Amino acid sequence: MGMSKSKGNTHNIFLLCNYILLGSASSCIFLTISLRLFPSLSGLSLIFLHTLTIATAVSGCSIFASSTSATASDRLYGSHMVATVLTAIFQGAVSVLIFTRTGDFLRFLKSYVREEDGAVILKLAGGLCVVMFCLEWIVLVLAFLLKYSDYLDESVVDDDDFKVRRQEEDLKDWPSYPFQLKL
Repeated sequence: MGMSKSKGNTHNIFLLCNYILLGSASSCIFLTISLRLFPSLSGLSLIFLHTLTIATAVSGCSIFASSTSATASDRLYGSHMVATVLTAIFQGAVSVLIFTRTGDFLRFLKSYVREEDGAVILKLAGGLCVVMFCLEWIVLVLAFLLKYSDYLDESVVDDDDFKVRRQEEDLKDWPSYPFQLKL
């Protein structure tokens, strides 16, 4: 069964958003490492968040590319949605933290870089966090649309004879009323 043009476009936008997420998250990891080669606990948690973002983007691409069974696909889809929501929330929180408390956040990272340069690097990472926050919500909407489209494709039956039989079976279950009009 071929993919419709709109579903194909949605799938392409979904993949593009995930690829941009991959690039943004890996860039944030390198920006965090550039502040300090061996990161502190705060830096490691920031790197872990971006690694989780990479994992959700890769899993999102693989879920809609594979043709597994419906139950396995539903479980993977559900776990992908939960992980994406959590990473989106944390990306938003980190970006707010970076932009509102840049100096304090830089001290928590225990950076070796001068404070002015570290603030610029950290704000670059914060800008990428905002981009990832927005993209993750776009990916969530697109994943929902793709899954809903798959659901609709599965529920459509092209057999006209089945539709007629289905209507007759539905009418048999109706109660008979005393004032029915018989033709």
